[in-house]
Amino acid sequence: MTDPNNPYNEALAGTLIDRTIREKIVLVAVALPGDHDESVDASLDELSLLVDTAGADEVARMVQRRDAPDHTWYLGKGKAEELKELCLAVDADTVVFDNELAPAQQFNLEKLLGRTAIDRTAVILDIFGQNARTMEGKAQVELALLRYRLPRLRRGAKAKLSQQRGGVGGRFGSGETKIETDRRRIMRRITKLERELDSLAETRSLQRQGRQRSGLASVAIVGYTNAGKSTLLNCLTDSGVLSEDRLFATLDPTTRRLALPGGEPVLVTDTVGFISRLPHGLVESFKGTLEVAALADYLVHVVDASVPDPDGQIDAVHDVLREIAAADVPELIVINKSDLAPGPAEQLLIDYPGSVAVSAVTGEGIDGLMRVIGDRLRSLAVVYELAIPYSRGDVLAAVHREGEVVSTSDGETEWTVRARLSDPSAGRLTEFITDGHAEVSA
Repeated sequence: MTDPNNPYNEALAGTLIDRTIREKIVLVAVALPGDHDESVDASLDELSLLVDTAGADEVARMVQRRDAPDHTWYLGKGKAEELKELCLAVDADTVVFDNELAPAQQFNLEKLLGRTAIDRTAVILDIFGQNARTMEGKAQVELALLRYRLPRLRRGAKAKLSQQRGGVGGRFGSGETKIETDRRRIMRRITKLERELDSLAETRSLQRQGRQRSGLASVAIVGYTNAGKSTLLNCLTDSGVLSEDRLFATLDPTTRRLALPGGEPVLVTDTVGFISRLPHGLVESFKGTLEVAALADYLVHVVDASVPDPDGQIDAVHDVLREIAAADVPELIVINKSDLAPGPAEQLLIDYPGSVAVSAVTGEGIDGLMRVIGDRLRSLAVVYELAIPYSRGDVLAAVHREGEVVSTSDGETEWTVRARLSDPSAGRLTEFITDGHAEVSA
């Protein structure tokens, strides 16, 4: 997948530039009308955690309340000068805005401050660049980064495109002096990556069709980053998937087979974590990966009960689900880390009726979760009546293997079987289904 002549290979390999001394970062937020102080502080706290994950340290923060962003520096001119003095006082390497900066605003800020100025999107892209492991993941991250960098190319930039500036958000250099050549070069790379990802999407579609032919229901684990999705998958399936206490540890989906308490097997897929204001470019680049949630039969939405604002994280996940056309997929909210926050977990159970509290680390509540998943999936299934000749024991075995048999009765020449079946299984068994005898499971 990777091009040996591609100047971004080193960054995409997931290796960090050696930072023996971690960067010093000043965080900046502009509070607009409707932004409450508590939400601004919480967003800056999350940005600080993102910066730490990227490999740097917050040394100061600044907040300005404005009616509208300044078109030149986003901040007001006086506040921008104050920010410059603050950066000099704390010897900051980089300024990170919690707001999304326009390319011109970013350029003007860097010129005024004399140091790198980036936004929240750049930090998230940097973390994704560090964590990408598979060829597809690296291609998706590179595509998002190139789309982000393209409008930020500037005439007269000193560094060459193949040169890494280093530091948070600077993994992809600052651009060559020949800006027209740079643009063509980046556009050619974007087109190539889009073709490669389209090809991988076709392969994934064939794999998905194969899974559908198996008749197994699919469950996608979704949730805010670091909510415990990979840990839950490991707890359910003993799969050994990498799970770390850090943001965006999982970028590549992992599918495992799970046997529910009733004996019916399902496919469970771990997905990339979401975050508030997830960059649109990442959603676009990871669309092929994220579609696993839109195409699932059921979503297991993992919520971290120990965070200060679990409701805000739930809303952020729902925003992304709407963006990827997965908002209508049935959902089960699973309140994780209940052992760390028993009080908040109990309140969330009240606020979200039908939810389940678990601890993916200790295993508490997992048996109950599996029973609920089985019950929810069965409630979605259709009960079919089949007439299976005694000579076709293989068909009877297939019904038991692929569905849930509700009842069986013996006739003179055949079995009459009522069973819950998925659409693919029902399609393969059409010749044995009695006309007019299908009903939605209660």
